[in-house]
Amino acid sequence: MQELDAYVSPIWKEQTALLELADVCGEILRDARNELYLSMRFLDVPLNALTPVPDGKICGLGTDGSRLFYQMEFIAELYRKNRIYINRACLHTLFHCLFGHMWARKWRDPELWSLACDISVEALADGLKKACVHLPIPSLRRELYGHLEQELAVLNAESVYRALQGLSEKDRERLCVEFCRDDHTLWEQREKPHSRALPRNSKEDWDEMRARVQMELEAQTGEASDGEKDFKEHLAVENRERYDYRSFLRKFSVQREALQVDPDAFDYVFYTYGLSLYKNMPLIEPLETREIRKVEDFAVVIDTSMSCSGELVKRFLEETYTVLAESESFFKKVNIHIIQCDDKVRQDVKIEDRESLLSYMDGLELCGLGGTDFRPAFLYVEQLIREGRFDRLKGLLYFTDGRGIFPVKMPPFDTAFVFVRDRFTDADVPPWAMKVVLDAEELMETGCGKQECMPYEH
Repeated sequence: MQELDAYVSPIWKEQTALLELADVCGEILRDARNELYLSMRFLDVPLNALTPVPDGKICGLGTDGSRLFYQMEFIAELYRKNRIYINRACLHTLFHCLFGHMWARKWRDPELWSLACDISVEALADGLKKACVHLPIPSLRRELYGHLEQELAVLNAESVYRALQGLSEKDRERLCVEFCRDDHTLWEQREKPHSRALPRNSKEDWDEMRARVQMELEAQTGEASDGEKDFKEHLAVENRERYDYRSFLRKFSVQREALQVDPDAFDYVFYTYGLSLYKNMPLIEPLETREIRKVEDFAVVIDTSMSCSGELVKRFLEETYTVLAESESFFKKVNIHIIQCDDKVRQDVKIEDRESLLSYMDGLELCGLGGTDFRPAFLYVEQLIREGRFDRLKGLLYFTDGRGIFPVKMPPFDTAFVFVRDRFTDADVPPWAMKVVLDAEELMETGCGKQECMPYEH
């Protein structure tokens, strides 16, 4: 037998050992997936969405949204230490996909964003209190969680990222050692062509899975554990329906005829037939007017209390101006009132065209800075309607932090309260109001873009 072994190629031996190790690692990951499923059945679909693939180039564990790439030696060593480490590592990476972290880097600092994502998912895993993922929580984590929970309602990645702004390099490295559990390099490569097959799971696929997980959790009978309640809150924050801000503003538009060719109501067959039959004389002419929807009568109320940031207010108005100033959204003459109010109405500026709105933005100064009471603004707008200063007011936008006294009675016009994400309290928002949540950093850096919106029903 020893003589036969002498004739076996060392390369063949190495490849055989690697194949055996790959089989063992595959079995370890399958067992981890099954154990996670038995404890958290609501993760059934997400757990089966990542296909394990051995990869010697990955640093430990990583994903591109479709596959779970792993270094075989890392999996084997982690399993020898404690099988729960494997469960936690798989859940950690799965949560990154479930909450769309790899698609949300955008303009953010990549390293700080990665750290914020790691802290967010580790906090969720620590809070689940499931035997298959339970590990002692070190004092560093307890201290950080306590500090963050004092400032943030939900420890999602976006809010943690904001809380970590200004973190020293030493503290950042210390937190990376504590919380980083997988390789995020494939997040950068999702939009770049590479040797591996193209990803099968898109952001929309994971959004759908996340919504399904939330529905399954809400459908469960019996009392949920504290960890599951936190998980449901996290899901609720991420699953808020997102609308384009431009589309949202169209809710406040009115339909009117405008001098503009209407291609939808024009028959090109008779037009071209007339040209071919009578040379320069078409049988029909295109319609010179069409029904279009644009903003005409509109009210914007700015909460100028001490708790509202002047810079955020300016960016909100600038972004609103950018949308309204587009030719397809703005009539030649408009009637927009921009009202500043804290506990009383401080200023009312009437905007009639693009030029007056741009002039107002250039010299914007906030007035008031007192407490917050929403009722005076609504009473004031209703008075403007009675005085005939609005022909047909379509709606009102109220930019605020939510800390104030809301009116009880529903006004005779559509209303939306506009908040900054994770910096508002919405327990008292009346059921007749629409609620729009903007992302503070995205608003400051790049404008509104895609915003969260919770529609209402009359």
